[in-house]
Amino acid sequence: MEYTYKTHGTCSQYIRFEIDDDKKLHNVRFVSGCDGNLKSIGRLVENQDAETVAKTLSGVKCGFKPTSCGDQFSLAIQEALKSMK
Repeated sequence: MEYTYKTHGTCSQYIRFEIDDDKKLHNVRFVSGCDGNLKSIGRLVENQDAETVAKTLSGVKCGFKPTSCGDQFSLAIQEALKSMK
């Protein structure tokens, strides 16, 4: 299923991604933000376990900001997983 998450406190505006029935991530796309870095995140997490990725990225900060695109992605994954139950 595809999910769209509105980010807060980051340069990216939205994150779009899919989680399959095995809870693997696919087609991760960030809208706006640091294009190369965010494309890299998408490639690194392709077909990875959603819960593991969420735990790994949780709490990552960007400079002096209280969050980051990775941290926002972690929140997005957690929200998506809850909605799957």
